[in-house]
Amino acid sequence: MMNIAILGIGLMGYPMGRRLCAAGYVVHAWNRTPDKAQRLLTSGATVHATPVDAVRNADVIITMLDNGAVVERVLFDLGVAAAAKSGALLVDMSSIKPAEARDHAARLSERHIAYLDAPVSGGTIGAENGTLAIMAGGKAATFEQALPVLNVFGRATHVGPTGAGQLAKIANQMIVGATIGIVAEALLLCERGGANMAKVKEAITGGFADSRVLQVHGQRMVERDFAPRGRMSVQLKDLHNALSTAREIGYDAPITALFEQLYAQGIDHGLADLDHAGLFVELASRNGMS
Repeated sequence: MMNIAILGIGLMGYPMGRRLCAAGYVVHAWNRTPDKAQRLLTSGATVHATPVDAVRNADVIITMLDNGAVVERVLFDLGVAAAAKSGALLVDMSSIKPAEARDHAARLSERHIAYLDAPVSGGTIGAENGTLAIMAGGKAATFEQALPVLNVFGRATHVGPTGAGQLAKIANQMIVGATIGIVAEALLLCERGGANMAKVKEAITGGFADSRVLQVHGQRMVERDFAPRGRMSVQLKDLHNALSTAREIGYDAPITALFEQLYAQGIDHGLADLDHAGLFVELASRNGMS
């Protein structure tokens, strides 16, 4: 059976690791904070003290890490690229900049390690249920090689060459971040005007304003449930990546820039660790609402 190393056992990496174990793969796990990786022991994974030990015999290496700088450090400073065997496949499922993905792919190619950038959308619910949307960039043959593993996590689509997966994730996060913002603003407007927020959400369900964000994040707003599934800080990081990429290619993204400012201000006000639906709290505070 194929050996798979998964590096990064956080909110997303943990349920993904469990799904790999349940699918029958030989799973080797590592996390910077060891206790998080230890949770996979009961699912049958082997937990390692270093990422080098985790990847040494891996056929496929999956990274689910915080950002591009962390991915680079794990791959090239902590020795993963040097320890991985020739012919291995590295699937980076982190959300990083397209330029970083292309750089990592080129450096890994020199060591005869194939590369796919395959960020995901669907949050912890999607990771637990195996219903993630996976956006993959790289060679078509590499995508086909990775597909049986990706299918464990959800629905994968090959969207173009290396870095294109990260472009698609940027597009996803632009849409999600902005939609969370307008749902929050609209529901708060209704509450300020005397309407019942929960009933407003119910009333517009099924109309043109309906969306998964309205149903999932809007419900969190109704319930004032901002326990983190996808943190405000992560949403802001993704919007930073979007604007950085836009500048690189000479593209003006004024709507994304506005929402980047709003999320940044929420984080400045202590909301970094709330769910990204916590932008509701920032907008409520601006209007003197609880």
